[in-house]
Amino acid sequence: MGGTLHFVFGIFGNATALFLFLAPTITFKRIILKKSTEQFSGVPYVMTLLNCLLSAWYGLPFVSPNNILVSTINGTGAAIESIYVLIFLIFAPRKEKGKILGLLTFVLAVFSAVAFVSLFALQGKNRKLFCGLAATIFSIIMYASPLSIMRMVIKTKSVEFMPFFLSLFVFLCGTSWFIFGLLGKDPFVAVPNGFGSGLGVVQLILYAIYRDNKGEAKKTIPTDGSVEMEKQLDTGGTRVGHV
Repeated sequence: MGGTLHFVFGIFGNATALFLFLAPTITFKRIILKKSTEQFSGVPYVMTLLNCLLSAWYGLPFVSPNNILVSTINGTGAAIESIYVLIFLIFAPRKEKGKILGLLTFVLAVFSAVAFVSLFALQGKNRKLFCGLAATIFSIIMYASPLSIMRMVIKTKSVEFMPFFLSLFVFLCGTSWFIFGLLGKDPFVAVPNGFGSGLGVVQLILYAIYRDNKGEAKKTIPTDGSVEMEKQLDTGGTRVGHV
């Protein structure tokens, strides 16, 4: 029974995570149509790529048994984020392009180092511990990314830039993987996703408090492009169903 529930929550976690990975397609459709990245930031997508790579690696059978569903969704997420980063690099101005290329180099270096060390220097529990800690650290960082938008909601008393369904799926996704980790007795899955589930709850509470104030933020939020960057941090897939 426990094995069946473990599998079911893993499938549900895959489904909700896929929805969140695909959420930024609206942003990138706009970028392609305008042939410009405008004031959007590419940083969340590059960092999410690192999180997906580390989480997918952690879920592989020779690193962490019984976590293949973690690898499937994060492998898919890595492919999707790679496309986002490529599109961003094509349409970004030269200065921004250089920054993103530098960050991408750092991300690939970190992942390569983790993979190399885990393959050739560690075995068994030590390999799982090393890869799990790396994935957990970056998962918590990614889940923490909406803190900026939550701060803006409290400041402006408006949920205009915190879409309800994204907040809902953050909660569902984090909760699914949290239960998956508990059932599999895997703290490297349960802890960061428990954190993500909690943040999802806070977002939903904020939405319930300020749901009638949509649109009022326009009176208090600057119109210099920073709003779009805040929106991007919320919809950049930065806290999606990772280990």
